[in-house]
Amino acid sequence: MDTTSRNGRATTAPAAKAATRDRILAAAARVLSLKGYSATRLADIAAIAGLRPPAVYYYFSSREELIAEVMAVGQLRLREHVETALAALPDSTPAMDRICAAVEAHLQVGLDLSDFATAVTRNSGQLPEDIRARLREESGAYLALWRDLLATAKAAGTLRDGLDLRVARMLVMGALNWTPEWWNPHQGSLTGVIRTAQSLVRHGLGTP
Repeated sequence: MDTTSRNGRATTAPAAKAATRDRILAAAARVLSLKGYSATRLADIAAIAGLRPPAVYYYFSSREELIAEVMAVGQLRLREHVETALAALPDSTPAMDRICAAVEAHLQVGLDLSDFATAVTRNSGQLPEDIRARLREESGAYLALWRDLLATAKAAGTLRDGLDLRVARMLVMGALNWTPEWWNPHQGSLTGVIRTAQSLVRHGLGTP
């Protein structure tokens, strides 16, 4: 059976269902990015998606399932954006410059480009354990990316002596992930946040 999309074109029922599901995910990402995990309500998500709240359960069995999928999509988009930024750099790019490029890409996608990524950076620490368990594999892949960046910088001799690389990685990522909680675009530019973060990382981790 065919249905009609918003632009008036005919579309199949499976395609319409997929489009509605994507719309719910996008709405959930928006609410999570603005309100956080504990304040996210299905009624708010449904309102943005243009649905009645009970209709959400046709696509997701629970609020937690919906949030878990938003977080999974957000984690993937965050990692892929940073990987793409790093892949675009010349092979001769110094290790510390690569770290600073990753800082920029993380903040770009987390603060400006994706509600999904902002939902991840804002809510990772608030999630119940069962949702965290479902997300650990993708989270581990992103941690590994940063582990490799720091290990490469250490091997190149551009990190300070005596740094605990695990602690350094967690401190940097913690600071980046916390930024959506306090950043206000009306009180400072994204460029200013990125440049300040890069300076702190470069001079905090790098050799004098």
